[in-house]
Amino acid sequence: MYACLHAEGNSAILAECARYFSPQWEETSPNTVLVDMRGAHLLFGSPQEIASAMTNRAGIPIDIAIAGDLDTATFAARGFRGITIVPPGQEGVILSPLTLNLLTCSPEVAAILNAWGIRTFGEFAALPPAGIAARLGKEGVYLQRLVRGEEKRQLRPFEDPVRFEEELELESPVELLESLSFVLGRLLHDLCGRLTANSLGADEIHLSLTLENAPLHICTLRLPLPMRDPTIFLKLLQLELNGRPPAAAVLKIRLALRPAKPRTEQHNLFLALSPEPEKLEVTLSKLIHLLGAENVGAPELLNTHRPDAFRIKRFLRIGSTSEHPLPARPALVLRRYRPPKHAQVIQKNERPAHVWALSLGGNVIACAGPWRSSGDWWKLDTWGRDEWDVALSDGALYRLHEELGSKHWFVEGVYD
Repeated sequence: MYACLHAEGNSAILAECARYFSPQWEETSPNTVLVDMRGAHLLFGSPQEIASAMTNRAGIPIDIAIAGDLDTATFAARGFRGITIVPPGQEGVILSPLTLNLLTCSPEVAAILNAWGIRTFGEFAALPPAGIAARLGKEGVYLQRLVRGEEKRQLRPFEDPVRFEEELELESPVELLESLSFVLGRLLHDLCGRLTANSLGADEIHLSLTLENAPLHICTLRLPLPMRDPTIFLKLLQLELNGRPPAAAVLKIRLALRPAKPRTEQHNLFLALSPEPEKLEVTLSKLIHLLGAENVGAPELLNTHRPDAFRIKRFLRIGSTSEHPLPARPALVLRRYRPPKHAQVIQKNERPAHVWALSLGGNVIACAGPWRSSGDWWKLDTWGRDEWDVALSDGALYRLHEELGSKHWFVEGVYD
């Protein structure tokens, strides 16, 4: 059983009325809404009582038709005033007085029907189906089934966009982070429950705090993988707010989660389990709070020729790829000393012959170089150096460099 609600220029009222009676409803046009009323008789009674309840709920004059299929209910609601109940098997009889203006068809078919003198549903339904198929083709057969009430289609239910946002205006300003955490925990519990119901996780948390006589306090947390644990989310927000607390008392809270598909992973039976990503993210957040964001992460090479120039970048998200892939085959690796070790170097023929430094030293068996490099001459910390690779009598291979300005030598690292 389906109900069709029709009213000119009142789409919002029709949608609200349909949503009240059933979660399954379809808006076919701005003036027409279809509602799946199967099982509604257990709550509202007979079809006549259901239609009366809909009229009372709408609060405005609307045309309602209840029928066993969607198209019959639509034609009846648009063609008849008030309440129309179409009994099963009487679709063609009830629709027969309606004019063909209610049909949506191509201009060619409309012109042919007009030339034949066909004006109503009943006249069109009475034509022989074989002749309609021969002269009007597939479209004509479909239209005739519509006017006879024989065409059955499925409801295309309207789906409300799922938004994972909560907003709460506090009764009184909140100054303590403990009290604010209590409110955030309740909001996160509701949002994570909504995520679980939709089989989703969240990869970003957006928190906006309206403050008393102060600008907005905005926090954005990007997670390494989709999660939906309210306890983890609350802990991350607490760490963020402890490190960067609001400047004034909080008047209003707006919390939003960006939905994402959760990660699925098949663990290997013969490998040790890695730390849970949620707990690892909390641990990293604590380290960032203690050491600073610039000191926690993975090193990233800077786009410069300056040796050993890098910065600390936040760890990559799980599933992402690095911009600097590892070499396809093994390569010689330089293990740098930080800071470089001061060295004494004796040269012969302008090439290193003997090297002494802390915990290393010996005669130079073979060497390659120099490779001169310099840069940042337009800055105060300009640099220039000559680099050498030397093999010492102790059996190790080292990288040396000489500062061009000070003429000091350093052991920069050892090759593995």
